[in-house]
Amino acid sequence: MDKPPSSLRSLQDSLGEIGRDGVRRSVGWSVSWWHVVRVGALILVLALSPSTYSRANRAALARHIVVGTAPMLPWFAMLAALISVVLIRIVIVTAQSYGLSQYALEMMVRVLVLELIPLAAALFVALRNTVPSGAELVRMHARGEFAALHGSGTDALRHELLPRVIAGVFSVLMLAAVSGLIAMVLAYLAVYGFTLAGLPGFTHTLGHIFNPGVTLIFTLKTLFFSFAVALIPVAAFLRSAAPQRASPELDSLVRLFAAILLIEAVSLLGNYY
Repeated sequence: MDKPPSSLRSLQDSLGEIGRDGVRRSVGWSVSWWHVVRVGALILVLALSPSTYSRANRAALARHIVVGTAPMLPWFAMLAALISVVLIRIVIVTAQSYGLSQYALEMMVRVLVLELIPLAAALFVALRNTVPSGAELVRMHARGEFAALHGSGTDALRHELLPRVIAGVFSVLMLAAVSGLIAMVLAYLAVYGFTLAGLPGFTHTLGHIFNPGVTLIFTLKTLFFSFAVALIPVAAFLRSAAPQRASPELDSLVRLFAAILLIEAVSLLGNYY
C-alpha cells in the first residue's frame, strides 16, 4: 500500500497534536476547578473549627478584613454614588419622554441594586484585593514561607489562607450593602425630593420588587459572587508548591470572570425568565 503524501502526513500529525492539546487543556481546566472545590471545602472545615480562632489567628483575620475593606469602601461608595446619579437621571428622563414615569423608580432599583452594584462590587474587590492576594499566596508558598511558618509551630492555612478568603467575602458583602443603600437613597431623592411624603409609596415599591423569590436570588447571587471572588484567586495555592504560569493574576481573572458570568446569567434567568 502506498504511503500517504508527506503533506497529508503533516496535516494528520498537526490535527492529532491539536486534538491532544485540546484534551490536555480540558483536563487541566477541570482539575483547576476541582481545586477550587477543594479550597472551598477546606475553608469551610477551618472556619467551623474552634481551634482556628486562637489569639494570633483572630488578629490576622481582623487585620485582613480591615486592610481589605476599609481603603476600598469610601472610594467605591463615591464611585457607586456618581454612577447612580448618572444612571438615575438617564432613567428618569427616558421614562418621562415615553410617559412611563410611574415605572422609573422600580427600574432604577432593579438595574442598580439588583444587578449592577453586586457585580461591580465583586469585580472591584477582585481587582483591588483578592487577585493580588492570591498571587502573593502562591509566591509565598514558592519561597518556602509556609514551610517556615509550619516549622515555627504556626498553621499557615489558618494564619494566612483562611483570613484572606473571609476578608474577600466580607469585602464584597460590605461594598454591595453600603452602595446599594446609597443607590436607594439617591433614587428616593431623585423621585420624591427632600420630603418624607413619598416614603409610603417608596416602601410599597421596594416591597413589590423584593418579593421572596427575588430576595432569595439576590442574596444567593451576592453570596456566590463573594465566594467566587474570595476562593478562585487562592485556589492556585493548592495546585503546587510553585506557580506553574507566568501570570497567576491573569489566570485567576480568567477563571473568575467565567464564574461571575455564569452566576449572573443564572440569576437573570431566575429573575426574569
